[in-house]
Amino acid sequence: METERLILDPVRETDKEDYFVNISHDRKVLETFICRYAETLDEFDFSSYPGRRDLFAIRLKETGRLIGIILYFDEDEGACEIGYGIGSAYWGRGYATEAVRRFLEYLFDEKGFRSVCASFFTGNDASRRVMEKCGMRYSRFSEKELSYLGVERDLTYYEIRKERET
Repeated sequence: METERLILDPVRETDKEDYFVNISHDRKVLETFICRYAETLDEFDFSSYPGRRDLFAIRLKETGRLIGIILYFDEDEGACEIGYGIGSAYWGRGYATEAVRRFLEYLFDEKGFRSVCASFFTGNDASRRVMEKCGMRYSRFSEKELSYLGVERDLTYYEIRKERET
């Protein structure tokens, strides 16, 4: 999958260092995206990521380097949830919005989903804006849905449905 500036494709064995730097070792990302923290590249267990059919690298076209990830999960009767994370060094440039837009097209047009939702830790306005720019709308609020980094977290859910074709 491609956009103007990005490529979304499967995570590869060679992505370990970029994944570590931009996701699993980036404390700013881990405040907004659920992932296990890794202190060093040597202790980072990357083995379960390459080859997954539901997990995609977000790469810069100009370098081919992984700057983030996007995935879908909780498939159920034509619906799924997505999650995404971009390394904090790349925040504020529109990459997340660009990736989510293209990923939604893939999920609707190629995977056949009719409804896609996403959630964010309440207060994460940047993620809320990404979802709104991609046409997602408020769905529900879930108080203290999970405990993450030792804190009970509220989640706000947004959703988008595929428009019926005429």
